Amino acid sequence: MRARFLLLLIPGLLAAQSLQDFEKKVTKFTLPNGLTMLVIERHEAPVVSFHTYVNVGSVDDPSGRTGLAHMFEHMAFKGTESIGTKNWPEEKKALDSVEQVYDRLEEELNKGFRSDPKKIEALRADLAGAIDKANSFVEPNEFDRIVESNGGVGMNASTAEDQTQFFYSFPSNRIELWFLLESSRFLHPVLREFYKERDVVREERRMSTESSPLGKLVEQLLATAFTAHPYKTSPIGWSSDIEQLRRTDAEAFYKRYYTPGNLTIAIAGDVNPAEAHRLADKYFARLPKGPPPPRVRTIEPPQEGQKRVAVASAAQPFLVVGYKRPNQYSPDDAPLDVLSDILSDGRTGIIYKDMVRDKQIALGAESGANFPGGKYPSLFFFFVVPSSGHTVEENEKAVDQIVARIKTEKVDEASLQRVKTKLRAALIRKLDNNSGLARELAFYDANFGDWRRIFTELDDYNKVTAEDVMRVAKTYLVEDSRTVAYTYTPARDAKVETRGEAK
Repeated sequence: MRARFLLLLIPGLLAAQSLQDFEKKVTKFTLPNGLTMLVIERHEAPVVSFHTYVNVGSVDDPSGRTGLAHMFEHMAFKGTESIGTKNWPEEKKALDSVEQVYDRLEEELNKGFRSDPKKIEALRADLAGAIDKANSFVEPNEFDRIVESNGGVGMNASTAEDQTQFFYSFPSNRIELWFLLESSRFLHPVLREFYKERDVVREERRMSTESSPLGKLVEQLLATAFTAHPYKTSPIGWSSDIEQLRRTDAEAFYKRYYTPGNLTIAIAGDVNPAEAHRLADKYFARLPKGPPPPRVRTIEPPQEGQKRVAVASAAQPFLVVGYKRPNQYSPDDAPLDVLSDILSDGRTGIIYKDMVRDKQIALGAESGANFPGGKYPSLFFFFVVPSSGHTVEENEKAVDQIVARIKTEKVDEASLQRVKTKLRAALIRKLDNNSGLARELAFYDANFGDWRRIFTELDDYNKVTAEDVMRVAKTYLVEDSRTVAYTYTPARDAKVETRGEAK
């Protein structure tokens, strides 16, 4: 009865969260340097959330420097020429000295077999000393302390294939401090402690990928599914690339991609739009206008047959099946989203009922509409965790049977409506707080050129029919575009030693 009541309530909630209502509260403007800012008023509490969206991700990593975009997640709040340093003039000299020593080391390494091992060893020691000296001028976590001492909360950053994001919240009487801090770290960023953080990223890769069976599997799935497009590499990057990243590489990347025209900032909460515009003119207009950054040119060639990859692992087996699909701008994006939710709508989804509840061959099973990103053609995927005593092969066969079924049997109207109701409810949850509002406004405006896409996307979902769901399944879930990745238990060494027997 409670669930039925909530379903009846949703249309009323959506009326309160209508596009017309939001249009009255959202102010959008673009500064002369190209930076876009969106402001939405919510005066229920004296707090404001800020979300900075940079239209750059790991797909933009230069060749041989994978993981570079991700480094800015670790560099995000290292400070400026006046924040985070004990003595900026001396720190700058020390930072320059680090790069000079590094240049000499790379020059020697580039000699290949003609390089002098003793000279390399000495230069490595000099480099370590130069880095230690530069780090001695650092005032650790000063940016963080300024934010926290002024009531700031939730300060964080994230990097994905298509985007980099920075976000935190402040009391509304500290709005100008945010404008000062955020604009300053884009105007005069100092990538201090770069090599220390490079080591942190290398360890992060070790933990998240190299020591994780699932991490290894996903990495191999992408490397197999994508032949040419940079989606083939995860944001963490390859270990050999990470270990050789230079601060000078990062500075060049920053100048190329962190231009004002590539930034979208959303502000949500107890804020006056006119005051926000004034402060934006005062602080962010200082950022120099730059040329539009280059976009990814590589187009993934058509896949001409199924691909398979196996990863040895003695741990819990996993299965991932990915099918090529178009990008988020395709007219089929909404039907694919609906298809995914029909398949994987919790305990009511087809996959769960078939593989987990009825056949009991899987501990968990779900689908996803796009992976690893949406800006470029990606994958519609199935992820399965086989249960004890059941194999990857058995679960793959069950996935194939489900795919065949949705191509020949129309989804019933009740399931279709349930999914649409769920999508509407998800929108309400996204827009229910300042940080969620700021995140969604920035994402949709940066990706679609209009924040209103938040609402028009719902209209697209509402138009999806059972025939549309069947059509996209037939179009995209085909064997020639499929990549199957799974883990397997390697065979044990056949050599057996008998206790007490002479060796």
